[in-house]
Amino acid sequence: MKKDITLAEAQEKVDEWIKTIGVRYFNELTNMTILTEEVGELARIMARKYGEQSFKESDKNADLGDEMADVLWVLICLANQTGIDLTEALQKNIEKKTNRDKDRHQDNDKLK
Repeated sequence: MKKDITLAEAQEKVDEWIKTIGVRYFNELTNMTILTEEVGELARIMARKYGEQSFKESDKNADLGDEMADVLWVLICLANQTGIDLTEALQKNIEKKTNRDKDRHQDNDKLK
């Protein structure tokens, strides 16, 4: 049976992996560059699967979930390195968006 994982648990698991298997974190700027690279890989698969580009032979077996997990992994690394609690940050972000946009999307005729 698959166990759900919280953001806090994910941050702990990534930190443990980095410290035991990965030796140490890459510096923050390196990880920011890696994050950009991983987002680009995700974008490439999205453009081929949902957009108008055709698949290259090398992309045909790409796993969209794995590409998203790569992005999440590096984002978690950056959060760990910079002392960000992603659970708290996400909760605050949802509250910010809710307060800011509570009527905006409901009143958007483009979404109806």
